[in-house]
Amino acid sequence: MRINRKYTDVFFKHLFSTVALFSVLALGAILLFVFAQGTMPFFTSTAPGIRLVAQRIDEMTVNDELYRDHSTFIDIPKKTSVISIRFPSGDAEETLDIFVDDKEKDPEKKLTMTYNGDVKITYPESYVHTVSWSAPIAALEKRIHIIQPEPPYSIWGFLAGLGWHPSRDKVFGILPMIAGTLAASFGAILLGVPIALLCALFMAEFLSPKPASFVRAGVELLAGIPSVVYGFFGLMVIVPFVKNVFKIPSGNTLLSAIIVLALMILPTVITIAETSLRAVPLAVREASLSLGASKMQTAWRVVLPHANSGVIAGVILGISRAVGETMAVILVAGNSPQLTINPLASVRTLTSTIAMEMGYASGRHSEMLFSIGVTLFSIILILNSFILWFRRRMEQEL
Repeated sequence: MRINRKYTDVFFKHLFSTVALFSVLALGAILLFVFAQGTMPFFTSTAPGIRLVAQRIDEMTVNDELYRDHSTFIDIPKKTSVISIRFPSGDAEETLDIFVDDKEKDPEKKLTMTYNGDVKITYPESYVHTVSWSAPIAALEKRIHIIQPEPPYSIWGFLAGLGWHPSRDKVFGILPMIAGTLAASFGAILLGVPIALLCALFMAEFLSPKPASFVRAGVELLAGIPSVVYGFFGLMVIVPFVKNVFKIPSGNTLLSAIIVLALMILPTVITIAETSLRAVPLAVREASLSLGASKMQTAWRVVLPHANSGVIAGVILGISRAVGETMAVILVAGNSPQLTINPLASVRTLTSTIAMEMGYASGRHSEMLFSIGVTLFSIILILNSFILWFRRRMEQEL
């Protein structure tokens, strides 16, 4: 019996060690992938050289190389100065010669083209030229899209840029979204944390055990409600309330986001803070009361400072949830990427941008969304580090 128990203990020991190791490795791999994708736009170009995409052209020759039914990118070698394109069109042959000026920094002026036939050249977005050969109807037009590689993006332009225009101009500035995220999160903390602490103190110090258990169960139930439900409640109740009270055209504002986020972090902060308050030894309370302090003074000046470690942990989790919240903010904040300090203006957060645009983003746009994720992770890490430093300082003073 003892031998079997010994082997069982060894087996589970190695099993738990293996599971823990693979969990750490998986988490590390995910973080490494996100950071690699998020930092790539600032150090590499989108492609080694120019790429061509043909539409409704079954057969074409590019620099004397034949392509038939080519449905993917045609990669042109780097530092190619002339790209010669030929393809049949009826009884004739269409020609397009592209001259590349590597010294030109403006992507719209970098290419010079000569051609025959009735050709239309457009510049639908930065780094992309579209050459179209006319046809009786637009759906039959033969087209060649010429895609230039986008150079590494400026980190300063990314973090301090005021514009977010990923499709046409390839501008990726997230300062308004950083400001919107911080404003909504700090506003929710300033509104929600004091209420949560008062509720936790009331439940732990002043409410009798049986009613406290019912209230605690209700708070824990609120913590399990999906965020989209909070967002729907905010859209149906808080947004019209803000609109009617302040007489503004739309209630989808920063203030609405702050109220919804404050409601969402209440259960988390209340639960953790109340658990920490109840864990304070009874002797501490009795010592304070024996010295003549009232129950309120004991709760506020003795019990709460002794439970500051758990309370701060609850605040950290509340901040993390507020900064990382997505669906509820999308529904109530308005999602306008503008830099503003007006609580009645529409804002967009970092998480909202990722959620709304990841479904259709590609190329540099998709990489920049990963960069937003890295920025969000860095913001949460900095905020949590600052709070932990503040907690250690408080503990040293006590």
